[in-house]
Amino acid sequence: MKLLLTSGGVTNASIRAALIRMLGKEIADSDALLVPTAQWGHPACSPQSVWRTAAGRSSGGTGLVELGWKSVGVLELTALPSIGAERWEPWVRAADVLLVDGGDAAYLAHWVRESGLGDLLPTLDDTVWVGVSAGSMVMTPSIGDEFVEWRSDAADATLGVVEFSIFPHLNYPGWESNTLERARQWATRMPRPSYALDDQSAIAVVDGAVSVVSEGEWESFPAEVGCAGG
Repeated sequence: MKLLLTSGGVTNASIRAALIRMLGKEIADSDALLVPTAQWGHPACSPQSVWRTAAGRSSGGTGLVELGWKSVGVLELTALPSIGAERWEPWVRAADVLLVDGGDAAYLAHWVRESGLGDLLPTLDDTVWVGVSAGSMVMTPSIGDEFVEWRSDAADATLGVVEFSIFPHLNYPGWESNTLERARQWATRMPRPSYALDDQSAIAVVDGAVSVVSEGEWESFPAEVGCAGG
């Protein structure tokens, strides 16, 4: 699986170009499935916010369903255990890209596992996973307690597909908890390399190679808690 782990979505030409390279074809020739599940686990989200994302009317301009796909469907992970893998697995395998929206990453990780999607992911070699915020953070080993709204025995543990952690929405207007100083403090508590990304930045992971795609601000933090910026 190829990963495009964004903070705010496909928000600029550089991130869009990275997505097209991963797809290996134009967006207009690609079929997508939107995964809105993470929103249900976050108190700031609602049925209305899920609809806005699915309708391409998100106030944040996340650039998911409105990118010009050949087709877009909705894959709700909480429904999958009740309908059987023989029904939903073909939908996932037929998709070129999974558009995984934000919300609560711990809740999303729970449902990726519970639904059975987590077992399928290692077999999806050509599929692109486009994450937004929690949809990106879920691929990391852990997210830090400050990002957990939905509580479980797993605490802040997520899927561990990649070996770094992500602090999203760096310097987002009006969010005092998302300053660079807060990101640096968060990084001191993370036992692995990590990145802080603003909404014009993303991390691309293809065949194990990790690169930052950005037209904005980002910073990287080695595991030993020093830091190097970009």
